[in-house]
Amino acid sequence: MGKKKLRLKRLTGIAVVLAVLSGCFFLYVADYYHADANALAALNSDGTVTVTRTAEGWLFDGPSESDALIFYPGAKIEEASYAPLMHLLAEKGMDAFLIEMPFHLSIFGKDKADNVISGYKYDHFYIGGHSLGGAMAAEYASGHHEQLTGIVMLAAYSLKHLDDSLAAVTIYGSEDGVLNMGRLAAGEKNLPVNAGTCVIQGGNHAQFGNYGEQKGDGKASISAQEQQRQTVELILQNK
Repeated sequence: MGKKKLRLKRLTGIAVVLAVLSGCFFLYVADYYHADANALAALNSDGTVTVTRTAEGWLFDGPSESDALIFYPGAKIEEASYAPLMHLLAEKGMDAFLIEMPFHLSIFGKDKADNVISGYKYDHFYIGGHSLGGAMAAEYASGHHEQLTGIVMLAAYSLKHLDDSLAAVTIYGSEDGVLNMGRLAAGEKNLPVNAGTCVIQGGNHAQFGNYGEQKGDGKASISAQEQQRQTVELILQNK
C-alpha cells in the first residue's frame, strides 16, 4: 500500500472515531433533567422580585441593593429548575443570577461569573452552585477570591483551596444518595477556616431544584419547598 493511501486510511479512521465520539457526546448531553411547572412559574416577576433574561441566564432582582449570588446549576439539569430557589433568595434579601451553561454542564462555563461581576454593581458578590455546579463555583472562587465575599455549595465540595477571606457554607440533605460523602469529607481541608456545614434533615439531593426525582437519590421526607426555604435561611445566616 502506498504512503498516500495509508495516510488516507489513517485519516479516514480518525474521522470515523471522532464522529462516533461526537455522536456519543451529543446523545449524552441531550438526556437531561427538565424543569417542572413550578420552576417555570418562578421565572415570572411578582410584586417583590423582578425576573429578567440576561446574556448569562436570568437575574432575580429583589429588595437588596448590595448582595448578589451567582449560581451554577448541577450537571445535566435544566437551569430553570433552580428558579424557585433563586426567586425565594431574592425575595428574602439577596439578588440571584441563575447562569445557563453550555450543554447543561458547568465545566464548560466555569468562568461565566466574570461577565456578571464586570457587568453589574453590587457591594458583595457570592458564588455558589449545586453538585457539579458547586464544585465549579469553588474552582472559580479559588482563583478570584478578591472579587468575592463568599461561596455557597449545595451538595458539593471544593477540589481546590479556598482563601480564608471567603465566607463559606456547605449545605446538603440528610437523605442525599448522590453526594459522595467521602469526597465531601476529604474536601473539608480546602475550605476557609470559618466555613460552615449544614445538614437539612429530611432533604435529599434533587430538591434544591425542581426537576423531579434523580437517579440514585434518597427519598426526601420533606417537600422541595421546605428544603429550599431552609436553604435560603441558611445561606443568609452564613453570608
